[in-house]
Amino acid sequence: MKKKLALATVIALTLGICSGCGGGGGGTADTGNSGQPSGSDGEETLVVYTARSESLNNAVIGNFEADTGIHVEVVTGGTGEVLKRVQNEAANPQGDICWAADEAMLKDYADCFEPYVSPEDANMMEGYKNTSGYSSPAFCDPTVFIVNTDLAGDIEINGFEDLLNPELKGKIAAGDPVNSSSAFQCLIAGLYDMGNGDPLSDAAWEWAQALVNNLDGVSLNSSSQVYKGVAEGEYVVGLTWEDPAAAYVRDGVAVKVVFPEEGALMSGQCVSIIKGAPHMDNAKKFVDYMLSEACQNYVGQNLTVRPLREGATLNDSLIPWDSITPLESYDGVWVAENKSTITERYSECLENAT
Repeated sequence: MKKKLALATVIALTLGICSGCGGGGGGTADTGNSGQPSGSDGEETLVVYTARSESLNNAVIGNFEADTGIHVEVVTGGTGEVLKRVQNEAANPQGDICWAADEAMLKDYADCFEPYVSPEDANMMEGYKNTSGYSSPAFCDPTVFIVNTDLAGDIEINGFEDLLNPELKGKIAAGDPVNSSSAFQCLIAGLYDMGNGDPLSDAAWEWAQALVNNLDGVSLNSSSQVYKGVAEGEYVVGLTWEDPAAAYVRDGVAVKVVFPEEGALMSGQCVSIIKGAPHMDNAKKFVDYMLSEACQNYVGQNLTVRPLREGATLNDSLIPWDSITPLESYDGVWVAENKSTITERYSECLENAT
């Protein structure tokens, strides 16, 4: 498989508030002078909206272009930005693929996606198959801690309970769970673990308030601020996902990846076809390709991203599956239905921080 990337110019996102997918509210985000993704309108074209990392985008999309001859235009942004853009364009879709979040976070956007289950779905690991009918888990973004080993010293950081250590006050980096999928997943994992399987229990929210107090009531605006802040020595520990943390370890930075001992949320990040996609056939080819043996093995062998196809190869930078304690009680459907309640309560914790 060729490794060379041939991506179109990455287009910046600026988004307005929109009301939903059914009514087609609002205009599209500005992507240049034309207001639309640039490039060819021919059949051998695909437009991908992605919130995934640059390295993963490059590997999957670049190899897809090389292997299929289909030209891909890439629009990048944060998870919230990408999903709002899909909503905003519902009456006149400009993109074909949304590659942004896990099934729980996509629940409220179901009307924006085209029903499609890839033939490759049968080869995915148990627990990572397309059960929604419109979103296919492709790669795993486990919740982890990234720990600066120079700053941590003798401080034990093995699980969510350890984050309440007074020695860590003001030294923990965490994102905004309202707009960041990784921050929301870390919060959910902590609530499940510290609530003994009940994320709405008093014990769970006592932990959440204590954590926010130890954060000094600060949620970072961007998920990248979390792992960069730890790697650059601004924070001792950050709540993030495996890919960027493992990449720092691979590159020799003085950090380590810690899977919370109480249980890590092993969330599958999904790829979805946008309803009414202008290049529907190519969109289906892209989903099939992403779940294929060739693509899954390439990512597992060359990146710090965890593939979800049964039997896919992992490189030495990734901790083996059997060395991780997974969060057993997680209910993605329940989480999706209660996401607003959870984020509102977390916002209240921020307001009450001491």
